[in-house]
Amino acid sequence: MAVARLRSFGLLLVTVSETLGSSCRMRVVNGRESEVCGLEVQLEHSFELDNSIHFTKRGSLLWNPLLEGSVTLSQKQLTEEERTKMREIASLNGVYRIRTLRKPGFDEGSAQYATSFVPACSMVESHLSDHITVHMDLAGNIIGVSIVTVPGSCTGAEVEDVDLELFNTTVHVQQPVAAAVPETAAFIERLEMEQAQKAKNPQEQKSFFAKYWYIILGGAVFLMITNSAPGPREQGQQA
Repeated sequence: MAVARLRSFGLLLVTVSETLGSSCRMRVVNGRESEVCGLEVQLEHSFELDNSIHFTKRGSLLWNPLLEGSVTLSQKQLTEEERTKMREIASLNGVYRIRTLRKPGFDEGSAQYATSFVPACSMVESHLSDHITVHMDLAGNIIGVSIVTVPGSCTGAEVEDVDLELFNTTVHVQQPVAAAVPETAAFIERLEMEQAQKAKNPQEQKSFFAKYWYIILGGAVFLMITNSAPGPREQGQQA
């Protein structure tokens, strides 16, 4: 599982699907600029009312699937207009939505997206702190996305405008783990070792009667003696 966390540049998802575009970006590593190339995915968000959903770009992720943990996040901060809109939607008990491209199409209408949402009020009261998990299949294709805020409650607390500028996001990229293969070879090897051990110790292969013949014989003799003993005389019989 790949995990990324950034205060001023928050979030995004990862995929190795060939349908996504590749990109290169300059970043500073150990005080030196270097070019990082990989697969780029866009994350979009919307904080509109249900009847006027409009997604805009929230950020992007550059991920190199050949380098484990090589994830570069970039995201712009919310504008004053976006902060105001976020507060309005939160006061109306609206929702904050995110989505990422799951399967490209010929146009916007035919493209398929993975989407998720949280109450806009929890997004505001968490000071834009959220956890996003991108779910992928074994082939590296995005199959779902989920988002939770930290904390996730809405208490009506006052939030300063400065706390709604930068996202504080933790990203998880989760793929299924292949099931364990039955250890058939180990079982057969252990069975062969047990059989070989028994062959070396034939004493252990004796039957039940061979092991306990003296107990069985003693019991049979006891039963014979008991059955052959004369019974008590009937009452009133003369000697």
